[in-house]
Amino acid sequence: MGIFEPFRAIGYITSSVPFSIQRLGTETFVTVSVGKSWQIYNCAKLNLVLVGPQLPKKIRALASYRDYTFAAYGNDIAVFKRAHQVATWSRHTAKVNLLLLFGEHVLSVDVDGNIFIWAFKGIDQNHAPIGHVLLEDKFSPTCIMHPDTYLNKVILGSQEGSLELWNISTKKKLYEFKGWQSSICCCISSPALDVVAIGCADGKIHVHNIRYDEEVVTFTHSSRGSVTALSFSTDGQPLLASGGSSGVISIWNLEKRRLHSVIGEAHDSPIISLHFFANEPVLMSSSADNSVKMWIFDTSDGDPRLLRFRSGHSAPPLCIRFYANGRHILSAGQDRAFRLFSVIQDQQSRELSQRHTSKRAKKLRVKEEEIKLKPVIAFDVGRSFLYACAISACGNFAVLGTAGGWIERFNLQSGISRGSYMDSSERNSCAHGGEVVGVACDSTNTLMISAGYHGDIKVWEFKGRELKSRWEIGCSLVKIVYHRSNGLLATVADDLIIRLYDVVALRIVRKFEGHTDRVTDLCFSEDGKWLLSSGMDGSLRIWDVILARQIDALYVDVSITALSLSPNMDVLATTHVDQNGVYLWVNQAMFTGASNVESYGSGKEIVSVKLPSVSSIERSEDNDSDKPIVIHSKVAVSSHTPLSDKQIPDLVTLSLLPKSQWQSLINLDIIKARNKPIEPPRKPEKAPFFLPSVPSLSGEIIFKPTESADEEKDKKADKLEESRKQADLALPHFVQLLHAAADMKNFSAFTDYIKSLSSSTLDMELRMLQIIDDDDDQEPEKRPEFHSIELLLDYLIHEIACRNNFEFIQAVIRLFLKIHGETIRRQPKLQDKARKLLEIQGAVWQRVDRLFQGARCMVTFLSNSQF
Repeated sequence: MGIFEPFRAIGYITSSVPFSIQRLGTETFVTVSVGKSWQIYNCAKLNLVLVGPQLPKKIRALASYRDYTFAAYGNDIAVFKRAHQVATWSRHTAKVNLLLLFGEHVLSVDVDGNIFIWAFKGIDQNHAPIGHVLLEDKFSPTCIMHPDTYLNKVILGSQEGSLELWNISTKKKLYEFKGWQSSICCCISSPALDVVAIGCADGKIHVHNIRYDEEVVTFTHSSRGSVTALSFSTDGQPLLASGGSSGVISIWNLEKRRLHSVIGEAHDSPIISLHFFANEPVLMSSSADNSVKMWIFDTSDGDPRLLRFRSGHSAPPLCIRFYANGRHILSAGQDRAFRLFSVIQDQQSRELSQRHTSKRAKKLRVKEEEIKLKPVIAFDVGRSFLYACAISACGNFAVLGTAGGWIERFNLQSGISRGSYMDSSERNSCAHGGEVVGVACDSTNTLMISAGYHGDIKVWEFKGRELKSRWEIGCSLVKIVYHRSNGLLATVADDLIIRLYDVVALRIVRKFEGHTDRVTDLCFSEDGKWLLSSGMDGSLRIWDVILARQIDALYVDVSITALSLSPNMDVLATTHVDQNGVYLWVNQAMFTGASNVESYGSGKEIVSVKLPSVSSIERSEDNDSDKPIVIHSKVAVSSHTPLSDKQIPDLVTLSLLPKSQWQSLINLDIIKARNKPIEPPRKPEKAPFFLPSVPSLSGEIIFKPTESADEEKDKKADKLEESRKQADLALPHFVQLLHAAADMKNFSAFTDYIKSLSSSTLDMELRMLQIIDDDDDQEPEKRPEFHSIELLLDYLIHEIACRNNFEFIQAVIRLFLKIHGETIRRQPKLQDKARKLLEIQGAVWQRVDRLFQGARCMVTFLSNSQF
């Protein structure tokens, strides 16, 4: 891996897969697909509550039930319990297009007409379907639904235009509806029994009674295109909402059998899903334009209004810049939208350019497209205004270059022109003879630098607007980037060479070569030591300006179109070809504490890296998809290692002990040294006189007779001998529990016992196992202490592999190695176990470090923010 490691993608709201709605208690949640992953939003505020892991292929269908999410990708169906994959259903031989939650079962339909029935109960153990139905050859399924009160029955629509009613229990076709000579796109059940609504590709909606096979009413979309989504209102109003491929939502009154209202240009792309909330006048819609919107019917005329929405770019962004100390990213795209994305809180992301366009268009009686912002091709970030090619360091002026070669300066507060930059040697006395590629201002408002398409770079006086100097590149220029702190100007020409110029000295100082295709963007680091470049060859290259060489290069399968490095140099943001989101990469050196950044770099070699995913949870293709992912590293944990039921998959479980308890194990020597008395105890000058007494039942005071010194020695010797006999007969409780746990291969009782011990007691128990008598004739491997040390190593290996009581076990390992490290070094058998402990310890730490790198990144953002 290079200097920058994939973190996550932002700006993805939904894709072209219909969403899934479920109600849990008093709250409603919507599950949406975002490419290879899925997200769950709380409909109360449309805030993101859960992100699923990355799948190998794009999701084609979704279904949800309580904590479970079912996602069809390719020929398989992944089953998730919250964000953890618990099973994979693999029986289809063709791509799965439809999923239907059917009571305690899930129905899956593929493009070849195979319907598999999967039992919902026992999902963690049973991965085989309980039933299979094969449709006819001339029936290509396009939609599936369950009519209310129809037990074990489903209706399937086809591309050929017919409908079929099937009994899933008996696996028989009960009835076939001839259809309407048009492909069926969607089908939904109504609150009225036996009535369904069918949307067709010819733009017609058929409200049909399936019991008598009779048409109730037919509606026709005024706009061209197919009917892609339908939903009935359930709050008492006789309304039917329909969405089309033109992005328009039509509301139909079923009682009056006419059009009620139209939400014109509700979305910029075809409507994918519509859903009326239960007993609420609220309609949710989603579209392929990367947005989810909620409409409420509370106006006096009954027309819907936009209640809340979440949206991202509907077309790939072309320009991005970090803003507000790296907490936000500004982006402009081909969808004519200028957006603000929050790196910390997803709810803060919003659009800045298209406010109330529908109201203004309605008032002016024009189309909404006519008053939208034109596509932004360049912008700069200042203290007061955002749309310009360059903003002065003081923040009062904006310099704008045009395709005709003109450069003009404007006051940002008043918007009044403050003069043009003109070169008398040019035709028409403009600034450049061709298109202005870029402009930049220095840090003191002294110089203004401009570049023309024909390869001429000019330096102007900022205030007087007079030309000071110029030089020729020799070929057409593509882009320029100026760093105000060091005064270096980076240029990219058609020859794919990146040149750095000293603007003051008017000479070239660096030249970087390496890109094999058009360079798309350049970016300086905040300190000016790095220059980042991206190209259509799919590479991202990092150049060291001081060392004048490439220090790292990444290759991604989707070429980068724009990039921006945060002011703190901790996060890199990129946009890519045909991708609507913004992708974040973290600087490993900022979070691992490495002193040498070049140790992460690949030099001239190019490292292939996958794009960041929406979810930070990665799925390993090498592991069995039906099993939980234990670890991702070269060292695999043994398969017999059990996982705790309460443990979060892929993470570690802490011991929940007080911090002082496990920290005392590490610093026990320091604590003992600190608490050691300075002087030995002194005998008091006037000790109280008392005679030793013996307890009696009569209550009389009986004084204990004094014993001779010989008798005291004899008694002490007898007690010592008796204690030795007891020691030979029974092992200490610590060792007994350890041996019992090793025999049963269950260390939970032993873990609970050592967690209950104080730091000094645990230290004493471990020291009692030391092999001290090296001159003993008995071999070390036959001594009981050796066996106990071996069992302790097995215990530590087991606990580290399970990732239980993580911080406490780390402290125990340190104390254990401190006491028995010399013994382990001398014994080969113990060395092998210690080597195994080292491998598993390194593997777990590597996995934990990768998983929590994103968390450390967020902590850094929060610490730098002003929240």
